[in-house]
Amino acid sequence: MSDRTDLPTLAAPDDDPFLWLEEVEGERATAWVDRQTADTVRRFGGPRRDGDAATLAALLDRPDKIPGVTRRGDHLFNVWQDAENPRGLWRRTTLDSYREAEPRWEVLLDVDALARAEGEDWVFAGAAIEPEGRRRAMLRLSRGGSDAVVLREFDVEARAFVPNGFAVPEAKGGVVWVDADRLLLSSTVDAGGAPEGGFATRSGYARTVRLWRRGQGIAEAAVLFAAGDASMAAGAHVDRSTARHRVWFTDTIAFFDAVHWLGDGDGPRLKLDLPTDAVSDAHGDTLLVKPRTPWTVAGRTHAPDELLACSLERFLAGERSFDLLFAPGPRRSLEGFFWAGDRLVLSILDDLVPRFQLFTRARDGWTRHDLDGLPATGVVTLGTLDARAEDSDGTLVVGAQDPLTPARTLLFDVSGAAPFPAPTLLKASPAGFDAAGLTVTRHEAVSSDGERIPYVQTGPAGETGDAPVHLSGYGGFAVSERPYHRVGIGKLWLERGGTAVTANLRGGGEFGTRWHEAGRREGKRLAHDDFAAVAADLVRRGVTRPGRIAAEGGSNGGLLIANMLTRCPERFGALFCTIPLIDMRRYSKLLAGASWIAEYGDPDVPEDWAFLQHMSAYHTAVPDRPYPPILIATTRRDDRVHPGHARKMAAKLQAMGYPAHLYEPAAGGHGYGKDNAERAAFVALGYAFLRDAIGWDA
Repeated sequence: MSDRTDLPTLAAPDDDPFLWLEEVEGERATAWVDRQTADTVRRFGGPRRDGDAATLAALLDRPDKIPGVTRRGDHLFNVWQDAENPRGLWRRTTLDSYREAEPRWEVLLDVDALARAEGEDWVFAGAAIEPEGRRRAMLRLSRGGSDAVVLREFDVEARAFVPNGFAVPEAKGGVVWVDADRLLLSSTVDAGGAPEGGFATRSGYARTVRLWRRGQGIAEAAVLFAAGDASMAAGAHVDRSTARHRVWFTDTIAFFDAVHWLGDGDGPRLKLDLPTDAVSDAHGDTLLVKPRTPWTVAGRTHAPDELLACSLERFLAGERSFDLLFAPGPRRSLEGFFWAGDRLVLSILDDLVPRFQLFTRARDGWTRHDLDGLPATGVVTLGTLDARAEDSDGTLVVGAQDPLTPARTLLFDVSGAAPFPAPTLLKASPAGFDAAGLTVTRHEAVSSDGERIPYVQTGPAGETGDAPVHLSGYGGFAVSERPYHRVGIGKLWLERGGTAVTANLRGGGEFGTRWHEAGRREGKRLAHDDFAAVAADLVRRGVTRPGRIAAEGGSNGGLLIANMLTRCPERFGALFCTIPLIDMRRYSKLLAGASWIAEYGDPDVPEDWAFLQHMSAYHTAVPDRPYPPILIATTRRDDRVHPGHARKMAAKLQAMGYPAHLYEPAAGGHGYGKDNAERAAFVALGYAFLRDAIGWDA
């Protein structure tokens, strides 16, 4: 491989000869990266990879896929990407029209046309629509898919940007409408006159909430609220669930800790007396609290992950008596909750099986109804059709899929009295690959400390001992891995006779806070042990052998994959490490890295570095080990996880003579691409590499 013989090796933790690769747009760095990317494409590209990319892009672009929608007033809004509109169309229709096989769409903005006209690499990143008149919207436009966005006011009815309207230069953050002429601005943008400390936190997120009136410059917007100097971010939202609108201000201290204030358009008034690690929500006069750690209040101790409810008015007056709406179990967790009008819906995972409950508040307490009749296997989601809970007429949207069954969308009416009518099918995705002969099974591996780790296996029935296995996992930030229908895996791996496995690692949220806590900070090592245990269990069960296991993980999952390289190389045949964290010595100094200290620990604290150093694959990589081939892929426009992680790891591994490859396209943000063609090319290249490395001619 080119460029590797003149690269020095890494010595002491802070002796980093590859720091120059952290210069994202540096001339020397980009020249090296571009050569690496070209080498990787030459090595694993070609007609077959191009054909796979074209096939996958066509599936992602197909005209009969389900258009996801959200209702605002009389219209359902959608962002649509296909081959003719790779950047997308922002459009709307009515529910009656959407029910038809070919809905009649009104195009509000052609993002491709806008990008051509303005000579910008625009990606549509969402819209905040003024919720009363719904005529104006603040559009989020990202360059190349980055988290930082440009905000511009748009007239929905005129389908045009508002002359001299609200506009914010490129920055991280966003806005919330107070009314048609006032915004709450939570953004890192300075625009002159920044107070001491500036508008950005150490993590690179908004530090203040400003009240911005029409006709004012950003510098004139009054600061209503500011997060602490060491906090992660400040934010606010307008609560319209009461006749007199409330404003909630939040100081996010760390990833799992926040302080909330109740206020109005003039600023915060009252700090809520809640544990900083509790999840809370207010709707009307109901306050919901889900503590993360044991919470003793009014002589009673509430367990982690219980969902508690009380009157907000009485809570503010000092009362601390709660109704218990949900009690967790060892393998029973509350995935989330939402309001549909004045009814509360809970999404539950019961030993990874989706369950849902609906609560209605009455004078004498709460009534509960189990929402039976919904799908109970695979991935099932439930939410309101309407963007705002207070606008909901009781129409819920059900999403259902599993590894072999494409996504379906159903409508579920819970507006009346129970029992509710069965959900009705609204849209169904077509099959993207041939699933004949494939089965889905669930298994458990035993990790290093005896914990049982679930995983879902999809592939041909029976054990051959030589199956080409694609193994994926994440294990972080309380994110639950679910058995989704993944058309890329289906078309490019399963349909060709391969097997796919998704692991439920600690650090995730599958079994609640205890599962996450077990894989956080010093426990992150256990999350990595879990993944290695699943790989070993596939061999123990006779499914495959180590050299045929191809593993993939992205972001926090990229850290996982890098650690599999250095800690358990003998268990894998190939590794695909995407948009990864790898250098855990410097991660907190790079882009949004400081915001993840709560998950990983602080490398600047000696007690934390004592365990972090063992999971910093950039430092633990050493010569003369049986490391399998690895492809490390990132994107230049990733402004969340610094591309320097991937670049430096590839450089170090190459310097030691390992088969390490780097791929870094110019756009994509913290993802695999800004459009379906780019995403398909990214995936097709990765799978071509994995197949080559494990010796599988599919």
